[in-house]
Amino acid sequence: MASGCWYSLPCRIAELRLDITLACGQSFRWKEIQQGVWRSVLHGKIWTLKQTDSEILYQVHETKSQVPSTAIKSEPNVCTAPSTKAKSTGTKRNTSIVPILKKEVTGATSGIKSEEDHTYRDVLTDYLQLEVSLQSLYKQWQDADANFNHVAADFPGVRILRQDPTENLFAFICSSNNNISRITSMVEKLCLHYGDKVATIDGEDWYGFPPAAALASDSVEQKLRDLGFGYRAKFINQTAKCISQKEDGWLESLRLTSYEEAHSELLQLTGVGAKVADCVCLMSLDKTGAIPVDTHVWQIAARDYMPKLVKTKSLTDKIYREIGDHFRGLFGEYAGWAHSVLFSADLKKFKKDNTPKKKGKIAIKHESSGDADIGSGEPKKAKKTRRTRKK
Repeated sequence: MASGCWYSLPCRIAELRLDITLACGQSFRWKEIQQGVWRSVLHGKIWTLKQTDSEILYQVHETKSQVPSTAIKSEPNVCTAPSTKAKSTGTKRNTSIVPILKKEVTGATSGIKSEEDHTYRDVLTDYLQLEVSLQSLYKQWQDADANFNHVAADFPGVRILRQDPTENLFAFICSSNNNISRITSMVEKLCLHYGDKVATIDGEDWYGFPPAAALASDSVEQKLRDLGFGYRAKFINQTAKCISQKEDGWLESLRLTSYEEAHSELLQLTGVGAKVADCVCLMSLDKTGAIPVDTHVWQIAARDYMPKLVKTKSLTDKIYREIGDHFRGLFGEYAGWAHSVLFSADLKKFKKDNTPKKKGKIAIKHESSGDADIGSGEPKKAKKTRRTRKK
């Protein structure tokens, strides 16, 4: 793809907001290199994204040891690639209950050099799941829930990314009792020390996420501890060893299974509890009804949906299931997507300075930073207590 040309993918703000979707704690690799311009490694290439009210503009940088800086102009030279149907991935996609977006062709098709451009367009469409009409889903959720209707006005276009399952899994193992900033740092360290270098742009080296086999060596645990991963180092190393012993493509194959089976399989991995398993199911395994419940979601549920939870002191397995079932009953098959909108709207980093604070805060653990402590809150097993008789 021509490095100096921006390619256009028609997409309205109501269908996708990059500034929220890429920074709300789904993926931890997108960097805002300047206001409104995002860059990351995707499918072994370096991508740069930005958007207008009606389109996503993207560049895919050539994979060379050195890539010259690409001028980012306020009015970029746009080359619109011809529309193509998304390539089949051989996986089940839950698109039956929402309309499929019509692909539009706008502008001239000059500047297209090869079929490679078509492939890039398909990759981005699949990653952003643009075949799903988010506006239709928002309408359903707004009709079902007054609170969502209130939130939706300021948070349009929040959608779930379709990520690589390996990267998604290890990123959320890092999320245990962590916030977005620290998780991002840990994921970058995994890429830097165990991933392959993709290219250098503007003096910055970019690395791909390592395969599980690269994290399975016996030396990895201690190295990660030295890098500040703490107890997560053991989880990463042991899970990598487990995956390396399975058939190639095992994680990806879980996209073809039921939610219950995929969730159960993930729970067998070291360091994977119900919340991490649900994150992976939702964000990379096409399980649109998965509801990851951490302390932040627990707070939202207690404050806005399930007042009985105000008096609860810990997130047990029972409460975890009740919260998930409540959201699934309210929002339907794509409940996990609706949950992500509510989660994003409640993050301090996205709140307006003049947003009035609600009275009557519940007595549940609060975040100590501007990021949500997205890793805490795995359900705790209920402990049986022994009572002693008075003599």
